[in-house]
Formats: sequence, C-alpha cells, structure tokens
Amino acid sequence: MTGSDIPSSFRLAYVPGVTPTKWVRVWHERLPHVPLELVQATAAEAPGLLAGGDADAGLVRLPVDRDVLSAIPLYTETTVVVIPKDHVATAAEEVSLAELSDEIVLHPLDDLLDWETLPGRPAVERPATTADAIELVAAGVGVLLVPQSLARLHHRKDLTYRPVPDAPASRVALSWPEAELTPDLVEEFIGIVRGRTVNSTRGRAATPPRPAKSKDTDKAKAKGKDRRGGAGGGSGARQKPAAGRKPQAGGRAGGQSGKRGKPRGR
Repeated sequence: MTGSDIPSSFRLAYVPGVTPTKWVRVWHERLPHVPLELVQATAAEAPGLLAGGDADAGLVRLPVDRDVLSAIPLYTETTVVVIPKDHVATAAEEVSLAELSDEIVLHPLDDLLDWETLPGRPAVERPATTADAIELVAAGVGVLLVPQSLARLHHRKDLTYRPVPDAPASRVALSWPEAELTPDLVEEFIGIVRGRTVNSTRGRAATPPRPAKSKDTDKAKAKGKDRRGGAGGGSGARQKPAAGRKPQAGGRAGGQSGKRGKPRGR
C-alpha cells in the first residue's frame, strides 16, 4: 500500500465474552501508525455492522451468512450451567443435560446456543437478555446455560457454574465483509490472529533483500585498508626497528648522524 492508500484506522467489532486484548497489543506493536478502533456489539448486531461497512472485521459468534461475510473459526467455547452457590449440582465437577430435567431452564431472547430441544422445564417468560437471566438465577427462579466466557463476564459472588459437556457449544470466529480481494489491513489482522510472524509475506509486501556486495566494492575496501597502514605500508607510517637490533649509542643517538659525541672530561 502507498501512504495515501492506508486507512486512517482499523475498526474491529467484538461481541460480549470475546477478549481481543492480546491481538490488539500485537497490532499496536506491528502497525503503530494505524490506530485500531474497537467497536462493541451484541452477537446479533455484529454481522450487520460488518455487512454495512461500520466495521472492517469482527470477532463474532457463528453462524454468519457466508454469502455476505467471510469467516475463519477460531475456537469453540465450553457451555456451562450457571447456578446458585448452594445448588446441589455444585457437588459435581460436570453436569449433564439429563440432570437438569427437573430444573427451570431460562432461555433469554439473546441466547447463543443452537438448541434442538431446550432441557428442563420452561420458564413462564423468556428474559430479554442474558444479564436479566443471570439476575433471575440469583433470585432462585431457575438456571441458565451459556458459553463459559459469558458466565465469567456476568460473575456474581452468589453464583457459580459447572461445565455441561453434552450441551450445544458456541463457536467464535474472525469475520469480515465478503470481497474478491481481502483488504490489506484485514490480512494483517488475520495474520496476527493466526500467529504469523512479523516477517511473513502473506498480506504484506515482502521485505526487499539487501543488495549483494560486488567484487569491485570489496577490492576498494581492501585498498583502503592498505592505505591506512595495512600490508605493504603507506606514506607516513612509522617503521618499527627490526627484531634484535638496538639503536646505536653515541653521536647517532637522538638522530644526529655524522657528529661525534663530546669527549668526557678527564
């Protein structure tokens, strides 16, 4: 990219429960002159932000419309059941769906899990949000199944959670608007998320190789060394006396050649 082609910033959407901190830190190290703007959105809002051009890429929850958005799955979250700390299920390390058959299982309108059949007994009404459902769990109305990151996000001292291995799971992905050519900055972020090194050539211009040293340059450097007192001696170089020879005593000492020294007094 030329200087005029570089956008003023890179807008990254992210949904609740997803923590982009480590990738943002690498971005600032590699592209310090391109600000990264974080755009928080609900799981339902994020695909629309990307499709509408209000974000360049996003950390979203699958599924997304693959006719509109590209996506790279990143990881699958563990599903947990949120329960009061004095609930009988806290005695176990894991809970199965069958063990929740007698529980009122809250099903918020922003639920992220793809249920074929919701376990347990349904509540009288569906809570509007996961946050509302958490409040109902704390009030002893029922239990709630969510991705583990949301259980941590809505942590309360009076609640805890246990993994539910046989429940549907939520997958997190990096997504961006479908295009014939992926934008350079999106490629940069893909590389960061996938752990590519800073020297990777995918998504960025390759670093130009250093020019090879020519033989003429090497010869010129060698001549320069000789002139500065290398082998062969240059002008102005001080000559060392040959090994084993001592300076002559008498009139020649001190460099006055041809003069006799004064006779010593008797």
